[in-house]
Amino acid sequence: MNKDKAQFHMIEQQIRPWNVFDSSILNLMSVIPRELFVPEAFRNLAFADFSIPLAHHQSMYAPREDARMLQALELSESSSVLEIGTGSGFTTALLAKLARSVNTLDTFPEFIDEAQQRLQQLGISNVTYHHETVHQDWLPNDRYSAIVCSPAINFSPMRLLEKLSTSGRLFCVHGELENQYAYIYRKNSTGEVTRERLFEMSTPLIKLETPLEDFIF
Repeated sequence: MNKDKAQFHMIEQQIRPWNVFDSSILNLMSVIPRELFVPEAFRNLAFADFSIPLAHHQSMYAPREDARMLQALELSESSSVLEIGTGSGFTTALLAKLARSVNTLDTFPEFIDEAQQRLQQLGISNVTYHHETVHQDWLPNDRYSAIVCSPAINFSPMRLLEKLSTSGRLFCVHGELENQYAYIYRKNSTGEVTRERLFEMSTPLIKLETPLEDFIF
């Protein structure tokens, strides 16, 4: 694999055509070594327009999905971010490069351990890692500029929206496999929330500690 050529095609043939024009995001997608986060068996597909399988039936977003999400979040150097679903840590690294701080959590401890090792290797130190399972009474402790829920959900995000600070944004994916859409929620200065559908996608549902019918926002 010619890494430089593969990265160039990722930017020019996948990400730009998906209406991602923010130069900081385009540059970041070409700087963070995506191949470092991809399992060995899929290393040759690191820059392909492809959702990479991970352990525990999880997956990495395709590069264009990560880029479009980042653009919609409108992060700044003062942003505080909560990431639900660390996965490989690639999205975590992207968020950390754009924001002041990131709190990331995952159900699977090996995801947390491997992500922490990879980000330390890249010199990224503004991330706090949590091994935690989302359950009925779970709530983040703080309010955040942005919340990213990487796995899909099929429940109301109301409680997460309540944890956004003024002018905060929530990215999440709604629906079952084969019928999912990514959304960005925005809270304005008066607390009013708007929702915009971004794109169709397919990603595993969030792993819940309690049955879905008990996990009602």
